[in-house]
Amino acid sequence: MAGKGFFDGFLDSVDVFRESIWQTLFMTGISLVVAGVLGLALGIALYATRPGNLFGSRWVFGIIGFVVNLVRPIPFVIFLAAISPLQRVVVGTTIGTTAVTFAISLAAAFAVARIVEQSLVNVDPGVVEAARAVGAGRVSILLKVVVPEGLGPLVLGYTFIFIGIVDMSAQASLVGGGGLGEYAITYGSQRYDNGIIVVSVVAIVVIVQVGQLVGNRIARGVMRR
Repeated sequence: MAGKGFFDGFLDSVDVFRESIWQTLFMTGISLVVAGVLGLALGIALYATRPGNLFGSRWVFGIIGFVVNLVRPIPFVIFLAAISPLQRVVVGTTIGTTAVTFAISLAAAFAVARIVEQSLVNVDPGVVEAARAVGAGRVSILLKVVVPEGLGPLVLGYTFIFIGIVDMSAQASLVGGGGLGEYAITYGSQRYDNGIIVVSVVAIVVIVQVGQLVGNRIARGVMRR
């Protein structure tokens, strides 16, 4: 009787593998969009309310900064447990792909906020002063001058967050969220099937590499404009 091949386990579960890839892409894509929008709003608010800036307010800046700093360092595994009551209210459940996507979106938004703030802070102050000199309003300066000027670093920052979100999606197995992480653990690690683990790792690496490549090309195009 012939021995079991290295990838036989993968071939037997290829349908599960396809479903896992879809779940990973779903969690990553939705989370990137939601976290991108929420984080952008928070990051712009942090930049604009810095003392001495366009809408400088020590109190507002301090409050937003405190909330961001409070959430951002929490490990995602602990964050998942901490927001389970909110997940139950908003999503209706604390397990599954949708619940994990909600958690990833929130966790990533606070990381995006700092990236946006840092990207905008590096915008040349001379550009802002020039816009002020020609009578542009504060909102107009913020949205039509500062954000476009910081767009290149912003795209690179979002690419960095994309990779972090893929990493968080791999932890979805902790709450039955599916994805390649759960596939690797349930079908690979728990069954001592190294072939499935290898395939899962390769799939995640490919997703990350494609995301990085796309992000780099977009950033390069934005910076050359």
